Amino acid sequence: MEFPTSVLQSAPAREAIRIVDRLRDNGFLAVLAGGCVRDALLGRTPKDFDVATEATPDSVQRVFGKRHTIAFGASFGVIGVIPPRSKDGSRESLPPTEVATFRADGTYSDGRRPDHVTYGTAEADAARRDFTINGLFYDPAEDAILDYVDGIADLQSMHLRTIGEADRRFDEDKLRMLRAVRFVTTLGLSVESATLAAIHQHADSLRVVSGERIGAEMRRVMCQGDAGRGLQLLVDTGLSRHVWPGLDAMNWAKLRSCWQRLPEITFETAMATTLSVLSSEAAEAQASLKSLARRWKLSTVEQRAIIAAIEWAPRVVQCVDEPWSNLQPILVNRDVDVIVAVAQAIAEDGAGISRAQRELQREPATLNPPPLLSGDDLIEMGLTPGQNFRTWLAEIRRLQLDDRLCTREDAVAWVRQQT
Repeated sequence: MEFPTSVLQSAPAREAIRIVDRLRDNGFLAVLAGGCVRDALLGRTPKDFDVATEATPDSVQRVFGKRHTIAFGASFGVIGVIPPRSKDGSRESLPPTEVATFRADGTYSDGRRPDHVTYGTAEADAARRDFTINGLFYDPAEDAILDYVDGIADLQSMHLRTIGEADRRFDEDKLRMLRAVRFVTTLGLSVESATLAAIHQHADSLRVVSGERIGAEMRRVMCQGDAGRGLQLLVDTGLSRHVWPGLDAMNWAKLRSCWQRLPEITFETAMATTLSVLSSEAAEAQASLKSLARRWKLSTVEQRAIIAAIEWAPRVVQCVDEPWSNLQPILVNRDVDVIVAVAQAIAEDGAGISRAQRELQREPATLNPPPLLSGDDLIEMGLTPGQNFRTWLAEIRRLQLDDRLCTREDAVAWVRQQT
């Protein structure tokens, strides 16, 4: 396989190459490492570019200057290099590039981080990584791929395999098992039998991994078109017990069908669709979400959108003959895009979806007209605030949307009839 140098034209890639060249000019071997090499060889556009080097963290800081570096992982051999300022004094809007010193294998007594860091060679650094497809380096100066772990062969066969003994790799860092599911899902890989067997064997050890780390991986799994395959792999390996309890009750055929109809895959639409298929009742789906939200540390914005879709998408599906006053509050919900997308996924009949999409084309003045009356208006009419205010205003709004009250005077007259 040849490295496609066309991917090196992006701003993050140019910044990584600048760092590699600067380190080389100072006598240090430096290469592009890990996921960016893997993705480029697969014809995917890398999101970021990491640099690996024989230079120690102290040496990296000397080369670029402490003012232009961030020691956010120096104890593990990682320094962030800040992009330089342009001629006009501005700084390109790029995050710091991670520059990691080549490391040798070590012990991981906490199942997450090495107990101590020992610096090593490029070959030793490749040998301590998780999967062969992530153990590749690219040397831009020589235009050469450095493959010490047969990663190219596994990329060519679209095969996921640990570097060295799978038991050891997963014992070092339990999250690697969930990363395996993510790579299978995002890249469409098969899994080597020994790697798969080790995941089965070590699945229960995932309980020691923080929910926040699990949530970060699951966000990436759920945002894929083949997320259903990843979820089924969670169940098949036993990982679901500690990631998503109850997932084994999924109707996989129905989920695949819904996924094919989902017009836009985001974390929120994917979660709402999956929970809607998994649970027969909205209340049950919301309870499941609440449990996952605590475990995965979901944001309030994520939860709000998912809950809105779980609650209102079925109403959109059935909205063909609904009065406008019943449908309108759903279509002005701040998460309407998520709601309608999930409705499209779970709908077997598209008539309700068609109506919702048609109604969404209304002018703002008719989609969400100003209320005819407010609480202040009722007070100005000499009425005393109380529970009736809420009831009257809600009814006035319903009658307004259904064109049964058209003016403020009509609404005032209606209120007078109630008192």
